[in-house]
Amino acid sequence: MSAPALPRAHGEAALSATIRQDAEDFRVDELDAFAPSGSGEHLLLTIEKRGMNTAFVARLLAQWAGVDERAVGYAGLKDRHALTTQRFTVQLPGREDPDIAALEAMGEGAGQALRVRARSRHARKLPRGALAGNRFALTLRDVAGDRMEIEARLRTIAADGVPNYFGEQRFGHGGGNVDKALAFFAAPRRRLGREQRALLLSSARSALFNQVLAARVAAGDWARGCDGEVWMLDGSRSVFGPEPWTKALAARAAAHDIHPTGPLWGRGETRALGAARDAELAALADARALALREGLERAGLSQERRAARLVPGGLAWEWEDGPVLRLGFSLPPGCYATSVLAELGAIANAATPRPFEAPAG
Repeated sequence: MSAPALPRAHGEAALSATIRQDAEDFRVDELDAFAPSGSGEHLLLTIEKRGMNTAFVARLLAQWAGVDERAVGYAGLKDRHALTTQRFTVQLPGREDPDIAALEAMGEGAGQALRVRARSRHARKLPRGALAGNRFALTLRDVAGDRMEIEARLRTIAADGVPNYFGEQRFGHGGGNVDKALAFFAAPRRRLGREQRALLLSSARSALFNQVLAARVAAGDWARGCDGEVWMLDGSRSVFGPEPWTKALAARAAAHDIHPTGPLWGRGETRALGAARDAELAALADARALALREGLERAGLSQERRAARLVPGGLAWEWEDGPVLRLGFSLPPGCYATSVLAELGAIANAATPRPFEAPAG
């Protein structure tokens, strides 16, 4: 289940709008998790880019530095249709820094631009996930809807959060990665490259998580939890439980100190018990889900957990003529701005021919 099939938690659409008419309408800035060490064989670059995704920039950096792509590191993936800032490392043992102006010239093109905003030496390659989160500055244009209702929905999102769905980016064009994963599971001797295999496994896992979370949203307990819940501490990936439901846990959940979780499927039993376990297994009992579960288990993945609730940090908004609505908020690593937007309403993506948000209900 990718984004267009997923139910909202806070009611019917409060607005309709368009996003990404320009790259600047979708700005994402990585929040750094550490300071550069100042020395070492890796060049750490903070790059602002438009019209290029992360993989494209990584290839460009390898070409610029004359190194293998495996010598380039980055913490997270950023979209092509956006103005984004993120860090990369390039391994240059015993070498001087290549010419930055040459790199920026290589990044020039129709609708493309690349600027190096900071550079330093660092001791290690930048690994995936090595960021504190992302800060978003989004511009919604052609906004239609009652302004009071829209602002009421924004206050609800700020206070209660949204379902932490995986965004449609996770599933490829038209959600096709999940079908590709099923085809791969049906022909286990088929050889795939490491990156492609990892992508299909991730898409399959994400689809199952979304399916469980959609059922929890429909049941109304996605944020408050239930008996046998496995909980995640806010601001971390530490989990505890399963736990019987208590008023003390309910109070902690209401204060956003902890969040219910859903399964990232793999070998073994789901960690949840009681009502939480029953809900997960019931949501994943259809033939398609069973095929995905079995394929992930055969692939050797282990059971993990992901928070079911996402609370955007510092959510703020302002109106401009047009009508235009500007939003700002931060999210933890691995979470999707589209999950926040989907709770507002039906938002058409001008950068692609299809809508990327969930319909009402």
